[in-house]
Amino acid sequence: MELVDLYDENRVPLGKTAERYGKKKCGEYRMVVHVCLFGTDGRLLIQRRTESKHIWPGRWDVSIGGGVDAGETSRQGAEREFQEELGYPLDLTGIRPSVTVNFGGGFDDYYIVKRDLDITQLRLQMEEVAEVRWVTRAEALELLEKDEFITYPKSFLEFLFDMQDTFGFVTK
Repeated sequence: MELVDLYDENRVPLGKTAERYGKKKCGEYRMVVHVCLFGTDGRLLIQRRTESKHIWPGRWDVSIGGGVDAGETSRQGAEREFQEELGYPLDLTGIRPSVTVNFGGGFDDYYIVKRDLDITQLRLQMEEVAEVRWVTRAEALELLEKDEFITYPKSFLEFLFDMQDTFGFVTK
């Protein structure tokens, strides 16, 4: 059972935990993280979720995403998820989320980072990630249009590409 910390609507910790997908009380929220890794050429690293995933099976998504475990900060959760899903350490020390999206169940932090990465060195988590590839903005939008990408609003996916040069952090 995966436990998550609970927060109020202002993101103040409530000092309580709950099961990740369990029913939350009114006013209880959890934290989710995503990392959008862009190469210096402007392409985005995307992953295709395995067919066995409960939510969005077989769809393409940004580089990584997942829930923040109880006791973790947003940054720690993002680093752990990157390591787990792609088998590669990502140091986000001193980096804050570039954008936070509020959703019905909580807060979703997006870290936009720039780094060249040889994807042949990645060790994909077989239970979660079927494959990875680099895509241009046009290729990502085409996958979205063909209903092969998680159903982000088109404007949000474009926003992530737009943000890489303004709020994208270069990582080690």
